[in-house]
This record gives sequence, structure tokens and C-alpha cells, in this order.
Amino acid sequence: MRRRDFIVLAGGWAVLWPMALRAQQASKSYRLGYLALAGDLDAVIVKQRLNELGYSEGKNLIFDFRSAEGEHARLPRLAAALVETNPDVIVTGFGTETAKAAQAATRSIPIVFTSVGDPIGAGIVKSLSRPGANITGLSSQTVEISSKRLQILEELAPGTRIIATILSPDFPFTAVALPQLRTAAEERGQRLEICEVQTADQLAASVEAAVKAGATGLTVLETPTLHGLRRQIVDLAAKFRLSAIYTNRDFVDAGGLMSYAADRRQQYRRAAELVDKILKGEKPADIAVEQPTKFDLIINLRTAKALGLTLSPGLLSIADEVIE
Repeated sequence: MRRRDFIVLAGGWAVLWPMALRAQQASKSYRLGYLALAGDLDAVIVKQRLNELGYSEGKNLIFDFRSAEGEHARLPRLAAALVETNPDVIVTGFGTETAKAAQAATRSIPIVFTSVGDPIGAGIVKSLSRPGANITGLSSQTVEISSKRLQILEELAPGTRIIATILSPDFPFTAVALPQLRTAAEERGQRLEICEVQTADQLAASVEAAVKAGATGLTVLETPTLHGLRRQIVDLAAKFRLSAIYTNRDFVDAGGLMSYAADRRQQYRRAAELVDKILKGEKPADIAVEQPTKFDLIINLRTAKALGLTLSPGLLSIADEVIE
């Protein structure tokens, strides 16, 4: 072979090799396991974002969705079943329990959690900057903004001193969040009336008891169980004329008074982007746990009027959205 022919041939390979590599990567199929306590809305959002990033079911993605249908005891078994399928990544849906169940099931398969209130306090990661091991994800930073929510609640309903606090006692997040919420309330001269709710049947009685104890405000230490009861909670707040602030705009869309929170939809989309990073070779241990930097204040003006509340111009001016 003449030297000129060799140079041309080698140059051709130099052009074709990256194209062949890209074609090989595009043809590779990935398996994603998704573990949820209840509902599939968050999984749908993650899947939509993955599709935008080039991952499509039936082509290069197997999306294995498993839900405990609200039964906490099923999570470990479902997590173990996902591990047996040997997925490339496991994504855990809303809540601390799903992340802990996946973490207990595997120390090698990468895990991305979508919404954990306090991942350090819950023992899921060592630090936010370097989570370590095989797990990373997004913190909803719910604990850190508790005081701000109480401040907004009092601005909207001056004189709110006793606040009904709906919580699910058996959730890991509750154990972390409640002491900090108590501290925030005490610093503001407020008191919490605890409404422990493990089933829907307990909800009405617990809120009524708090009202009899003098509660005029309401907040929720949100868990997947309580998110599923959001319409009942909003209806009870209206029935007892409680000024309420929530940790998720879904409550406001259901008729609740207001929420102060990060955009959870964007969190799920970002979780899909973390999955993409891992599938392209990054290690979860080296991907910092991300926290929201923007929190939206959403106010339902119709509900405020029904409660006889007058919104100050100052509060309206800082609201990110006012539903009229």
C-alpha cells in the first residue's frame, strides 16, 4: 500500500470512528427502576424529561415503575425486586422513605432521589457537596424554610398564635422536621397544636381537636400520605376557617389558601438530568445533592376572600402568582 493511500484510509477511519461510537451509544438500551410510595405523577415528569434528553421507551429505555400504593411496608420488598432486575439507575419518588428503602436494598446500583426534606438528618448522605456511596439527588429543603412560612402566615393573618400542624408521625421526615418547626414557632411566640394523621379517618377529628384548642392557622408537614389527602385537608381548613400555608402548590390548586415552596415539577425534571449524567459515566458519589434556590409564594385570592382576609399590598407584591 502506498503511503498516500494509507494516510487517506487512516483519515477516513478518524472521521468514521466518532460516528460509529455515537451510533453504538445511541443503540444501547438502559434500564431505569422507579420506586414510588404512591401515585405516578412524579414518575411521569421524570420520564418526559428523559424523553427530551433522548431516552425513549421501546427504543433505548426500559422504564420499570413500582408503587407501594401508599403501603409503607411494601417499599423494602419492591426495592429488592427492582435491584434483582439489575437496572442502570434507580430513581426514588417523593419522600424520604423511598430513598431509604432503595439505599437499604443496594450499595452498588446508582440511586437518584427526587425530593427528600433533609437527606443529612435522615442519614441518607454524609454531606450535600459529596454525598458518598451510590446515592445523590435533590433536597426539597423543607425544614430550612419553616420559619419563613410561619412569618408569611402571620403577615396574611395577623394574630395567628396557635397553628394546627398536620403530620404523619411514622415518617422519617417528620422526626427531623417537627423539632425545627417547633423551634421556629417558639421564636415567633407561636404554638403548634399537633394533628397526628396515619389514616384518612383520623384527619377530621384531629383538626377539629386543634380548633377546639384555639388553633386559627394551619400548616402541614407534608408526606406522600398527606399529599394524597390534600383535598380533604383543604376542605377542613375551609370548614373551620383556618388560615393555612402549605409546602406544595398542589394544595393551592385544590383550593388551599397559599403555599411557599420550590417548584416540585422542576425538581423531578432535574432528577432526570442527574440520571442522564450517571448514564454518561458520572458517579453519584461525586454529584452534589442539589437544593432549590427559588421558592414561589402562591396565593389563592378566592380562598382569602372566603375567609374574610384582606391581603396587604406588600404581600401581594412579593407573591409569585395570585389565583383570582
